[in-house]
Parts: sequence; structure tokens; C-alpha cells
Amino acid sequence: MNPTQQFLAARGLPPTDGYGLPTSAKRFPDGAQYRIEIPSVEGPAALATVLAEAEKLKVPVHRISQGSGIMLLTDDEVREMARLGREARMEVSLFVGPRAGWDTGAQILAPSGKNLAARLRGMDQVTYAVEDIRRGCALGIRSVLVADEGLLWLANEMKRSGDLPANLVLKISVQMGAANPLAIRILEQLGAGTYNTPTDLSLPQLSAIRQVVDLPLDIYVEAPDDFGGFIRHYEVPEMIRVAAPMYVKMGLRNTPNIYPSGLHLEGVMLGMTRERMHRAALVVDMIRRYAGDAAMSAPGAADLGIPE
Repeated sequence: MNPTQQFLAARGLPPTDGYGLPTSAKRFPDGAQYRIEIPSVEGPAALATVLAEAEKLKVPVHRISQGSGIMLLTDDEVREMARLGREARMEVSLFVGPRAGWDTGAQILAPSGKNLAARLRGMDQVTYAVEDIRRGCALGIRSVLVADEGLLWLANEMKRSGDLPANLVLKISVQMGAANPLAIRILEQLGAGTYNTPTDLSLPQLSAIRQVVDLPLDIYVEAPDDFGGFIRHYEVPEMIRVAAPMYVKMGLRNTPNIYPSGLHLEGVMLGMTRERMHRAALVVDMIRRYAGDAAMSAPGAADLGIPE
């Protein structure tokens, strides 16, 4: 090993990516290796569609996530999503609304500045984001999507102080962009509950991350076009073996970016939701075919951010 690799190994860190692809012995608290997540569920109508398709296709769904933000849902819409998730014993994770991409700054319009889009610009935007979380929690939500390290630290401190619910799941967005074990471990130390890895990481790269962190990984096994458009269905059984515990996350290729969503896009959004469930059925069948002994969580696991 070279000196840098020796330095890492002496501290119990992987000196390389995990080319040996060791089987992960880590699990969710209920002993399961994987769960199913459906993203871009932008409102009550989309969540009702997920539930109907899940029953029809016999696809278990443990978590849905939303991208447009709590701020773009009315109180009644948030309450209805909370009710549907609570009755289905399913986590409902809503994105924090304010973000640089919808603000007045110009850097995100530059070719090299797009990585700023989900971050928070200045302290005013941080406080807006916390107010979004407070409102969601007051309406029953117990899982939020975060894409800024400062907000992650602050929300975790507020959980500790009792200003936010102690059982609030802080789910980290794919837009955070940390792509190596050390960066993701820092986010875990800051309070991340689950981490959505970049969509293009290889199995050895995922393996090295799993060796360092314990939190569940949210892994797009089909990515939206603006995140690469990768279709990795056949890799899912190995992902589960190597990266457990993980959320098998169903994006959808050949789709427009619908954020921020609303009634003007509802027809497109619902069609995309139905097809995500169809793709999820294909992936679940593949898991059963090639990794039939892999353990999946039952509905209502205690650590899920099920609405209250």
C-alpha cells in the first residue's frame, strides 16, 4: 500500500474501493436488508395512485418521497398525505421547500453552478427551511428531505432540544452529492438518518461506503434523465447483498423534470407514478428471482418515519 492507503487502513478505513464486494452484515433495526421507495410522489393524488397500484401489482412500498417541497402543499394536502401514509403504515418524506434553485441567485444558471440548486443561500433561507419543517411536523409528517449540511446540523440540534420531534427522519437528498465513504460518514455524524447516494456509483464504490457507515443507503436503481437515466435493474440483487441496509429507489427514465409540481402537471405526474410502480413490480420480481432469500421489511417497521 502507498502511504495514504496505509494511513487510512491504520484508522480502520478502506484504503480502496471495495473490489472484493464483501457481503454486508449490516441490517435495518428489524433485521431486513432492503425496502422499497417510490420518489416524486408530489401530492395526495399521486400517493393514492401509489397505494392503488401497490395493491394491484402486489408491490410492497415502505416509503414515498416528494420533491417539490412542503411549502407547495396546502395544510389539507399535507394532512391527507399524512393520513394516507399513516393508514398504509408507510413513511411519507417531504422535501424542504426553499432552495437556491428557486431563489433569485444566478450561479445555478451557469454550467458549473448547477450543484448549488438544492442548497440554502444565506441565513434567511435557512430559517425559511426550518419553518417548512416545523409546519410539516405540526401537520403529522415525521420524515423530511434535506439537501444542505447546515440545515441537517440545525435540524438535528433541534431534535435534541425538543424543538422538532425526536423521531423525525432526516433523509438526505441525492442532490447533496457526497460520493465517498468519508464525506458520507460526516453527514451521518451530523444526524443523517438515510443517505441517497449519487446514481452512478459502482458496486465497489457502494461497498466501500457500506464498510464505513451504518445508516441506510437510498439507491436509485433506475434514475431520472436529469440524474443520468441509468437502468440498473439486474444489479439490484448484488446491491442488496453488498450495500444492505438499502432502500431500492425507483426513479423513471424518459420523463421530464416536474419540479415544482402542481395541478398544471398532474396528468403527467400521475402517469409517471403509475409507471414507477410498474417498474417497481419488475424489480421486485427480479429480487425474488435472483435473491429470493434477501430479507425485506414488513410494513410499519418501527424506525420508519410514519406520519402521526
